[in-house]
Amino acid sequence: MGKKKITTAEGEAPVVDTAAVAASAQKSSSKKRFESGILNVESTYNNTKLVLADTKGNTLAWSTSGALGFRGAKKGTPFAAAKIGEVLGEKAAAFGMKEVRVVVKGVGSGRESAIRGFISKGINLTTIVDMTPVPHNGPKPPRPRRA
Repeated sequence: MGKKKITTAEGEAPVVDTAAVAASAQKSSSKKRFESGILNVESTYNNTKLVLADTKGNTLAWSTSGALGFRGAKKGTPFAAAKIGEVLGEKAAAFGMKEVRVVVKGVGSGRESAIRGFISKGINLTTIVDMTPVPHNGPKPPRPRRA
């Protein structure tokens, strides 16, 4: 659909189609509602990323510390992670989310504070699962020096 044209005659006030304005306002507020979801937390030494998904795994919202304006070494701090959690908690509340499962990956300092910031917005946690990848054997060691 195109933009609505507002026409005015000389000496008259502009005429706006109020039905179209009400329909667009209703359309934006009738987003899908999600009772439960999954919060994926990826915390590295340099950054923290949070992804909010529905129970099937489809992404609903995400945020990173760089997206909030943190730069350099400040991106990996617990304070930045808490701010990301608060932002995503507000988005989850807008979706009508009541409970969430948390999947944590990584060894950064923002793991716990991101979850604390998220639950500060009144959303319940059902489970917390740590899915940090752990190497089974590691890289091949260097060969011995020749004499």
